[in-house]
Amino acid sequence: MSINSNPARQKDINIRDLIEQKRQSRNFKDLFEKSIPVILFLIASVSILTTIGIIYTLLSETIEFFKRVPIIDFFTGTVLKPLSQTPEFGVLPLIMGTVTSSLIAMVVAVPIGLMTAIYLSEYAADGVRRVFKPLLEILAGIPTIVYGFFAFTFVTPLLREFIPSLQATNILSPGIVMGIMIIPMIASLSEDAMRSVPNAMREGALGLGATKLEVTRKVVIPAALSGIIASFVLGISRAIGETMIVTIASGSTKNFTFDITQSMQTMTAYIVEVTGGDAPAGSTIYYSLYAVAMTLFVFTLIMNVIARYVSRKFREEY
Repeated sequence: MSINSNPARQKDINIRDLIEQKRQSRNFKDLFEKSIPVILFLIASVSILTTIGIIYTLLSETIEFFKRVPIIDFFTGTVLKPLSQTPEFGVLPLIMGTVTSSLIAMVVAVPIGLMTAIYLSEYAADGVRRVFKPLLEILAGIPTIVYGFFAFTFVTPLLREFIPSLQATNILSPGIVMGIMIIPMIASLSEDAMRSVPNAMREGALGLGATKLEVTRKVVIPAALSGIIASFVLGISRAIGETMIVTIASGSTKNFTFDITQSMQTMTAYIVEVTGGDAPAGSTIYYSLYAVAMTLFVFTLIMNVIARYVSRKFREEY
């Protein structure tokens, strides 16, 4: 009897072991599934925590700067002489240089980028688009320092042939080259927005007797307006934050002027100058670096907020 029962008892033990193993495996899977959201939340929090750390660093050092320099003098002063015997820290020359170079860049990039997007979206054949668009985006992969030397050694001498009063370092040349640099961004984003417009809208307009140009101007562009404007705003943000082109080609003269043929300095170029100089830690000029960086941060933040607002305001659902 005992001999016959042993195989049955052994079989029961094996079944119980198998059930226990499956239960442990299921518990491990359940624990793993529950931990996935926590792991993903921690990974997603890295960017948020980094942003908080940047804001804290900028804000704490900026507050220390404004303990030494009145905030009114900083934002309304038209003279920036951080190394003089009687230093002055007016940020308006830097804001003027940043705004001027960005506007010049947009004057160059917006029409060229938009016309390029219209061609790629509405007129180019598929084979041409597959070749032309990657070639256009090569511009986005060129290092900005190369653009800077291109502006200084080629564009500026070329412009001086037509504008004799143009200084060796000026704000016009880097502004034009920055515009060339952001053409791929505007063209690519605008073209994506236009191609997202349903073909039924184009076909309906063509069926009513509209020409190809009328369809593009009166149907496609209005329908893709949110994406197009968002690309413009992002292009401005990119121009405002550009560093190496203006550092090399625009000079370090802190002029508060509307003359684009003169040398002007942008906020990013000033940051490079201070960090690359001999400003001792704890000095007023050292803390001015963070005040200017905070101003630049607010500028780019406003541009991104505007881009999100425009995208939501004019977004079309199809």
